[in-house]
Amino acid sequence: MFKGLTFLAAFSVLAIVAGILIVIFKESVPALKRFGILKFLSGTEWNYSNEVYGALRPLTGTVISTGIALLAAVPLSLGTAVFLTEVCPHRLRAEFGAAIELLAAIPSIIYGMWGLFVLAPFLDAWVQPAVGAALGRVPLAGGFFVTRSAGGVNLFSASMVLAVMIIPFITSIARDAFEQVPDVLKESSYALGATRWETVRKVVSAESASAVGGGVIIAMGRALGETMAVAYVIGNRHASLDSLFTPYTTITSVIANEFNEAGGIQLSSLFTLALVLFLANFMALGIGRMLVKRKAKWKGWGRGVWGMRSPWPFAPRAPWLGSDSCCWSFTTCSATGLSRSAGTCSRAIRRHPAWRVGAWGALSWARRFSR
Repeated sequence: MFKGLTFLAAFSVLAIVAGILIVIFKESVPALKRFGILKFLSGTEWNYSNEVYGALRPLTGTVISTGIALLAAVPLSLGTAVFLTEVCPHRLRAEFGAAIELLAAIPSIIYGMWGLFVLAPFLDAWVQPAVGAALGRVPLAGGFFVTRSAGGVNLFSASMVLAVMIIPFITSIARDAFEQVPDVLKESSYALGATRWETVRKVVSAESASAVGGGVIIAMGRALGETMAVAYVIGNRHASLDSLFTPYTTITSVIANEFNEAGGIQLSSLFTLALVLFLANFMALGIGRMLVKRKAKWKGWGRGVWGMRSPWPFAPRAPWLGSDSCCWSFTTCSATGLSRSAGTCSRAIRRHPAWRVGAWGALSWARRFSR
């Protein structure tokens, strides 16, 4: 009975997803038959009177807004995660973490209203003129950064709203990944003379790179499917994109604005846009899940006791030390940093040249190879 109920619950979820996909595909068949998949994806015209619809402009707006959002959100999110795990005092970590996670609980329509009445005017008054003055004269690409419409309702504002919305997702996954790094690895890095920045960059980042990358892709899927916040601030304009600071459109904003009044081939075209977005989100989330679950591969020059590579490049393999030269894996060793067992550690110490010159020699040897 219990097994049957759990199977039914799991199967119902898959059935719902499959049913959604079947309905979307069925409704998009008329547009696919009339335009063809390649012509529809490459078409730039969205003409109601002639009933000619192409997805290139909404698709371009979706890709560009998501890309800019990731460029803005990833550095800020990773910096926040590093602060929470490596720098922030323990008594304040829970408060800071709760404040960041609260951003994920804010409804998207609230983000849209905040973007329209607060963020867009601020960007229009301060950020867009500065970007235009700095990059407006760049050959070939300078016109892409010139403000061509006032008010701040444009593609760039939509991208910034998306960036704020995906920050808690990337930060949470990155923080969990950083916390999974064994303390013994970081302590051994410090024992070899590395600074906190070197430890974060060469040990923590190397150990958690796969999970962080998966979190970024999951956040990208979140940004691809956002609707209301984008519809508030992007401007919803079907025209050629000549600047980041002009109104434009995305797949979600087109569907949200036109679905209620659409019919015939226009409605089928909207379902085709939904199908494209569904498949793109499905692929992004699938890749993200695979990266999060995949065990990170060790990279570096040194090789540990089980043949794994050291996650930092200042633990080189020395031929005269044998296979235990970089026994960094589990427990602290005074001469080499880490070892899996006391016996392995003692063997490595006896073969280590620093055993003969003392602690200062060990530190000097580590710093020499860290350059």
